[in-house]
Amino acid sequence: MQTVENFGAMESHRGYPAATTPVGPSVPPMLLQYWYTVMRWRWLVLGIILGCIVLSVVATLFMSPQYTAQVQIQIDRQQKQITMVEGIEAQTTPQDQEFYATQYTLLKARPLAERVAASLALYDNEAFLAAHGVDGDVLTEKTPGLTAQQIKDKNRQLIVNLLLDNVDIDPIRNSKLVNVRYTSRDAALSARIANEWAAAFIATSMDRQYASTADARKFLEERLVTLRQRLDESEKLAVNYASRNGIVTLGETKDSEGRTISNQTLAGVQLAEMATALNDATAARIAAEARSASSGEATSESVTSSTLSNLRAQRSSIAADYAKKRVQLEDGHPTVVELKQQLATADNAISQETQRISRARQSEYREAARREAELRAKVETLKQSLDAENKANIQYAAYLRDADTNRQIYDALLQRYKEIGVAGQVGVNNISVVEPANVPDKPSSPNLLLNLLIATFLGIAIAAATAFGLEQIDEGVRDPTQVDSQLGLPLLGITPQVERDAVEEMSDLKSALYDAYFSIHSNLAFSTSHGFPKSLAVTSTRPAEGKSSTSMALAIVLGRTGKNVLLIDGDLRSPSVHGMLGMGNEKGLSNFLAGEDNWQSFVQPTELKNLSIISTGRTPPSAAELLSGGRLSMLIEQALSEYDHIVIDAPPVLGMTDAPLIAKAVESVVYVVESVGPAVRGIRSSIQRLVMANARLSGVVLTKVGEGSMNYGYGYGYGYGYGYGQDRKDLDQ
Repeated sequence: MQTVENFGAMESHRGYPAATTPVGPSVPPMLLQYWYTVMRWRWLVLGIILGCIVLSVVATLFMSPQYTAQVQIQIDRQQKQITMVEGIEAQTTPQDQEFYATQYTLLKARPLAERVAASLALYDNEAFLAAHGVDGDVLTEKTPGLTAQQIKDKNRQLIVNLLLDNVDIDPIRNSKLVNVRYTSRDAALSARIANEWAAAFIATSMDRQYASTADARKFLEERLVTLRQRLDESEKLAVNYASRNGIVTLGETKDSEGRTISNQTLAGVQLAEMATALNDATAARIAAEARSASSGEATSESVTSSTLSNLRAQRSSIAADYAKKRVQLEDGHPTVVELKQQLATADNAISQETQRISRARQSEYREAARREAELRAKVETLKQSLDAENKANIQYAAYLRDADTNRQIYDALLQRYKEIGVAGQVGVNNISVVEPANVPDKPSSPNLLLNLLIATFLGIAIAAATAFGLEQIDEGVRDPTQVDSQLGLPLLGITPQVERDAVEEMSDLKSALYDAYFSIHSNLAFSTSHGFPKSLAVTSTRPAEGKSSTSMALAIVLGRTGKNVLLIDGDLRSPSVHGMLGMGNEKGLSNFLAGEDNWQSFVQPTELKNLSIISTGRTPPSAAELLSGGRLSMLIEQALSEYDHIVIDAPPVLGMTDAPLIAKAVESVVYVVESVGPAVRGIRSSIQRLVMANARLSGVVLTKVGEGSMNYGYGYGYGYGYGYGQDRKDLDQ
């Protein structure tokens, strides 16, 4: 299947040079396209905006005044520490953003609204319902199928929902402050509810804190009872085990955490004492043994003994007297004998005293040795007893550790229980009222200016959405830049939408329509190597797109340039050319196609310069059969011998075969597209049919371009109208 893209190949196949594609207008900026869209739908846009404004004014006038009361509270992350006792709630950090988000959510929680309703007795308050536009009779209405309790619950739910719907929580950015606003038709009621809302929130927070400590206290009480029993059992096990195994504890050593690290038993103390006594006895025995090794006057006691000193002094005195008397007296003298006996007695006394000291040392050594032996035996006995006790002490230590652990846990929980009890009873909260709500002296809504602004913006938004929605739904060609991109054909020109008849409009050389068709004529003059096509057919997708006006206008422009032009009405089914000029239609093209050869007799001269026409004649029973023969090509060939150009007003393409048959017989085809007219897919289908018929399409003429469709059209037309009007007059002359 052939497409639009292979037009050039088909034209070359037919032997025609490819049409010169004029440089099309560039795509306008996006904002300019939006502006064109608004201008196309300007009345609809204006109507929607004005409608929204009117509705907002009416709604504002009928709205009841609303009063908003505001209370400001401060929420701290941490509670004030009146005591140095910590509560059970975790302390939040400055980076904990979840804390404030939680508080804001709790401020609009349903339980808080229920508390406010209960504290202000709103469940049976008809004035509260009236302040929110609800009929108070709803409280006494009976609903079939519902019990009294269900009706009561339903009414309570209604009150709570009204409270939640009319309260507004507004945190102040980068601060601890929160504004709580309440709105109703009653100014005093709004202030009461706003203040009560803050008070209820503070009370709820304190109740939640107390409830959490109460739960913790209950839990700790149960755990303390269990731990106390476990502690008693572990202590009893330790005591009973010590009693059964003869472990007598005299003292214990504990670490900083209260754990027993060592204990002092009776056996250990006795062994230590016996060991000390044994050491002393051993030392005493060694010392006694050393002393017993020396005897006689070599001992230290002999030197230091006062008795021996006295005896030695007496003996010295006696020895001195004895020596003196022996010199003076004879040995047998009684005095000498007596002194000799005294000297012997003194020596004997000294000898006995020395022996006594030696015997005392021996006796001391034997006593020390005996005591050492007794103590050693006692130590051995205590060591055996202590070894047995140490073996038993392993299990005893395990019992003690278990008891210590239970005691530590019990003491810690007991201390925590006391702290929580103190923290829960202090009643300090982290929420405080900064500024209570006052009764508002003027309504917060309705605000006419604000409503007008909102309505205006809303109207603009709705109008824009509607306009662009219609723009998307509309599949016609709206913009000249769409011709080349969507149809694949060059744009020959655009024509404005006019109120007057085309022939009348074309008679005015300064009109925009004449300007436009003169420009199209100029573009067609470059479509072939020899200038304006000798034979030209004008067709469109559907009727009433402006093809007949285009045919007539091009013929008029050609005639004004001094060319002899024949305009043939080829629309055998719905002729219009003779009607545009006010001429008859007795005979014409259908007669020639039916077999009459004298076509000159069908030519009707017009009052327009250098322009003659051939009308369709009578409507044939089958126009397609007449056109399918070669008579039309014959007519064109013969007519070109007398006329410079032939323009054929062909029928629409869609739904009929007439236009492709005519397109085959002419040198060039101009395709007319109505602005914002048929869908692009229909235009493409029609063009495809012409391509399949080997028609040579020179381009597209976009007709009936309105003022709001594209400013490009009017600027283009007026530019040529004022710039080249005098030249065209010269051509007419």
